[in-house]
Amino acid sequence: MPTELRPTDAEDPKALLEALRHALEGGPALGFGMVGGEPEAVPDGTAVVIATSGSTGIPKRVVLSGEALRAGAEATAARIGSGRWLLALPATYVAGLQVLVRSVVAGTEPAILEGRFSAEAFAAATLSMLRPSAVAGAGIPDLYTSLVPAQLATLLEAEDSVAVRAALQAYRAILVGGQALPEPLRDRAAALGARLVRTYGSSETSGGCVYDGVPLDTVAVRVVDGELRIAGPMLADGYLGDDELTARTFTRDEHGIRWYRTGDLGLIEDGIVRVHGRADNVIVSGGINISLDRVERIVRRIPGLSGAVVVAVDDARWGEASVIVAPRGEALRRSEAEQLAHARDAVAEELGKHARPARLILVDELDTLSSGKPDRESIRRAVAELH
Repeated sequence: MPTELRPTDAEDPKALLEALRHALEGGPALGFGMVGGEPEAVPDGTAVVIATSGSTGIPKRVVLSGEALRAGAEATAARIGSGRWLLALPATYVAGLQVLVRSVVAGTEPAILEGRFSAEAFAAATLSMLRPSAVAGAGIPDLYTSLVPAQLATLLEAEDSVAVRAALQAYRAILVGGQALPEPLRDRAAALGARLVRTYGSSETSGGCVYDGVPLDTVAVRVVDGELRIAGPMLADGYLGDDELTARTFTRDEHGIRWYRTGDLGLIEDGIVRVHGRADNVIVSGGINISLDRVERIVRRIPGLSGAVVVAVDDARWGEASVIVAPRGEALRRSEAEQLAHARDAVAEELGKHARPARLILVDELDTLSSGKPDRESIRRAVAELH
């Protein structure tokens, strides 16, 4: 029996929270990012449909059941504990949605960071959560939140603020995902006493399901032909209105176990999942395949380039080349040529001279998506015009 789908723009997180409670209990499913002409019915048991372009830029509508969302939330609680959450991400982004789901599962009321994200707003919202409950005998619960690296960078830029430092230290765990966490950011946060947990996952896995490289207890990860695949009760049912893509992305093995093909390259060493980057984020330069994700990971270790994005451009000599785009800031302490030389040397040392970026472009601000992640397609188009 189909379930009614109710499109929502999630402008009011409090209203969304109540609608989500109903959806998890079998009420009308919520559609995020849905536009006119979308189907009004979805498979029975569906709680949420998230319209997302993911890392590929191809629009998809991910169907998540209430069972899958609860499984993800419960597995997270089993790993890091349960308490009160701060919603600092858009609720239409799966990491933000899971903050609300975890709150529902834990029976707690989430705090909501209103308006544009800033260090001051984060500190104020955290302080409000630290006030003792008016309920007799109730103390301060363990605090949790979920951020993307760009938000963490914003907080670290305000590390001289006593309030911001106190806020960072107040959380039992700060989940950081959506993209690779640069080592300089992780080290700076640790030095301030912040307890970060690196997460890996996607809308298709109801959010992060691998924490600090270790799959959650109900999650299995394996590597097939270099690609990471994930199994577990938090997997999406598939893609709304696209049976072909669903069949291609979600497969069953000889034992009937259902696996999600992530499209990410990686390996598992001593039980630790290591992600190397998107299988499709590769250029061919001078006849040699180069993973832009691996180049970007190396570049982000360099002081002043922790927020850099590496994109591809056409190259008359090599066919394709990579370009570093980074926000100004620490990069101003060195000349652009010095920064580029440092980056090229670091990449050459790890990947070889053929992988060296061709150019560094400094910008006032990187284009971002509503989730806070870099808008790579917009950045790539802007670089192509300059190039």
